[in-house]
Amino acid sequence: MIALIDYGAGNLTSVRKALAAVGADFSTPAAPGDLAAAAAIIIPGVGHFGATRAITDEWREAILAAVSRGTPLLGICLGLQYLFEGSDEAPELNGLGLFKGRCTLLPPRVKVPHVGWNSLSTRRRSRLLDGIKDGTQVYFTPSYAAPITRAAAATTEHGARFASVVEHERIFGVQFHPEKSSDAGLRVLRSFVEISKSPQISKFPHSQIFK
Repeated sequence: MIALIDYGAGNLTSVRKALAAVGADFSTPAAPGDLAAAAAIIIPGVGHFGATRAITDEWREAILAAVSRGTPLLGICLGLQYLFEGSDEAPELNGLGLFKGRCTLLPPRVKVPHVGWNSLSTRRRSRLLDGIKDGTQVYFTPSYAAPITRAAAATTEHGARFASVVEHERIFGVQFHPEKSSDAGLRVLRSFVEISKSPQISKFPHSQIFK
């Protein structure tokens, strides 16, 4: 069962429809303790980074504990940004800190938010992007974007180049909306579902997670 986190900013209806379309078993956990039984976790998100304030310390710790056990985690759009240390959009709030760096505003010389289709430029092999060709078009809506670090499996350019897919071990994030990205988006979600069915890797404390 995949746990779909609801913190009031997730566009859950569309994500649920897309997960159903790829045959996923999923539920929306009512309490942090419910994540202990989850085969995988998805943190969706639309809008301002300040919305992550609704993810309380109890939920944060439950998510990090699950990651430490090897539970696959996927962040979508704002959910990807939450995997990093934080965002200039709400500098007083911390992200999960699973990846090093902060999200910054896209350049003012281009239209922000960046709403519409854009291409993925793949940087390396990625389980999440299995079967997705370099240059594939997917649907974006961000105003802020994540830095390009070693975690970046794909990048996209809109005024500046940013990380559009991040991946390390069983931690994944996509800046685009797979639930709105037609066949390519469904393929990404299907890959994550398959990853959630694979055996867990060795346990490791989240303080040692890839930076």
